[in-house]
Amino acid sequence: MPVLRVALDLPLHRLFEYRADDASTADVGLRVRVPFGRGEKIGVIVEVVAEGEWPLDQLKPAGPVLRDAAPLPADFFELCRFASAYYQAPLGEVVLQALPKGLKQLDPPARRAGRAAKPPRPLPPPALTAEQATAIDAVDIEGGYSAHLLFGVTGSGKTEVYLRLVERCLAAGHQVLLLVPEINLTPQLEERVSARFPETRVVSLHSELAEAARERHWRAAASGEAAIVLGTRLAIFTPMPRLGLIIVDEEHDASFKQQDGMRYSARDVAVVRARQNAIPVLLGSATPSLETWANARGGRYGLLTLRERANREATLPAVDLVDTRKMVLREGVSPPLADAIRVRLERGEQSLVFLNRRGYAPVLACPACGWVSRCKRCAANLVLHLADRRLRCHHCGFEHGVPRACPTCGNQDIHPFGRGTQRLEAWLGEAFPEARILRVDRDSVKSRKQWESVLERIHGGEADILVGTQMLAKGHDFPKLTLVGVLGADSALFAADWRAPERLFAQLMQVAGRAGRAELKGEVLIQTQYPDHPLFASLVGHDYEGFAAGQLKEREQAGFPPYAFQAVLRAEAPEMAAAIDFLTAAAALPEASGQNDVAIYDPVPMRMARLANLERGQLLVESYSRPALQAFLPRWRAAIEALKAPSRLRWHLEVDPLEL
Repeated sequence: MPVLRVALDLPLHRLFEYRADDASTADVGLRVRVPFGRGEKIGVIVEVVAEGEWPLDQLKPAGPVLRDAAPLPADFFELCRFASAYYQAPLGEVVLQALPKGLKQLDPPARRAGRAAKPPRPLPPPALTAEQATAIDAVDIEGGYSAHLLFGVTGSGKTEVYLRLVERCLAAGHQVLLLVPEINLTPQLEERVSARFPETRVVSLHSELAEAARERHWRAAASGEAAIVLGTRLAIFTPMPRLGLIIVDEEHDASFKQQDGMRYSARDVAVVRARQNAIPVLLGSATPSLETWANARGGRYGLLTLRERANREATLPAVDLVDTRKMVLREGVSPPLADAIRVRLERGEQSLVFLNRRGYAPVLACPACGWVSRCKRCAANLVLHLADRRLRCHHCGFEHGVPRACPTCGNQDIHPFGRGTQRLEAWLGEAFPEARILRVDRDSVKSRKQWESVLERIHGGEADILVGTQMLAKGHDFPKLTLVGVLGADSALFAADWRAPERLFAQLMQVAGRAGRAELKGEVLIQTQYPDHPLFASLVGHDYEGFAAGQLKEREQAGFPPYAFQAVLRAEAPEMAAAIDFLTAAAALPEASGQNDVAIYDPVPMRMARLANLERGQLLVESYSRPALQAFLPRWRAAIEALKAPSRLRWHLEVDPLEL
């Protein structure tokens, strides 16, 4: 009797066996309903064998094999097996997390047909610059595997390069997967792609889609009906039978790294998938991650460069530093920035004031006794949101109303300290009463419909001053925007995280790139108390290459990635002692001793030591050899799984962590 080996969405590194009377190897990749414990689960058939690991009489019979979708293909399982092995994640979790929710439900709701989309207005392609043409010709669609970094300044026309390569790929009969980091970038790009290819089925895949729509789009991609798939990180696992090209836009963005469940990098998985499928992959960015830049400079990736803006009338904005050490700031805004905003209002142009901190103020405090609005569940402060009079934790979501007086001493004169986008918006409204001010952050824009409305208002000239967080920092083209003012950049200069300078530089370069993208000249004013810092010198000169060279030299001297490879074991428990004891026991395992090529550091509390009522610790593992680290991790993980841990302790292993 055939035996099914089934992947289930469980945190266990094994497949589950069931007997089946009428199964065959043709059923590999199909979903199956199986008994598990006292209930049932939906699993995926990974293997059909004549004899399993368990005696046949000890196996439960499988339920019906579900044949309402084509079986998952062999290359899908190959990619999932890689991700499972590399990221130390159970194969069942990897396989099942890649499926839409409707395909994992025991009793899915009735499927509905999608609404017919309004046909887009076709857009003719613009003329190419010489640099764009060279970049396009360097990517051989039919030449097998190749990886390229498209390094182009903001506004250099990277998207047009993508579209021309998509055109070539479609002409060859292939599908294209285009990944973007943020959901709010998808509608604008989807509209542009659909307008360029009006006769082609284009679908999007991201978490904000309704489940029915996501399943329809996934099925269209998996069947080959959809030729172009736009998606966020999870779309990298979508089966596509005719896949011929993968594009990763803004490849440096941290959003491509999954931070819970299976902690994978969609950018890195994209490169692996391209190699497995023998197709090209293109990584695009104005500020590439240092890992990608090192690969390109070292010859592992091809380097394609766009140094000038695609609009010949547009030039890179002038970046100036505003030394605030001897200035009186009004709600964080310096006199030179206020004057520059006033000039833009007189000209009828738009300004963007960038502050990457939402809410009204980072903290509410009592000057009499020193009380501050700390979160009861986290090692963080509650942020004041004055619009709805709430104190909110931006880490765990806890919130409550603003107290009328200090909870400790009863003082009624409690004050907000620091500033967020809401407070900045209020002050700008007072300073420039004639201006139309539009705040764009996670509090004001929570859905795709709201985002589309905001973009329509900006493009329609219905806003004079934009107040925004990193939501506005990338991927957007606002022709009337000529001034960008940056507040609060200094806080990241001396952060404990060694990746902080890279993130800050990328963020500032991206937001600066919003200015002057049409014929109007752009200007960027960065307020700082450290105008002599080398990072700002590189920004003023638009010198990513110089900044990257300096950072890579420092990392090589310190033994940080990309010159070393890391994994981190994290544990969380109601008490820190329990988490640290568990990590100490993991470091003392026999499998962890005598490792010449792998260094295991002492366990320490995480920077955010308490989150959602749990204390958190971590243990860093590092090696100068990726193969040595990968050989060590499975043995160590298996030994950790055998450790006896407190019932309320949870742990996970993350490979290539972005945050320590």
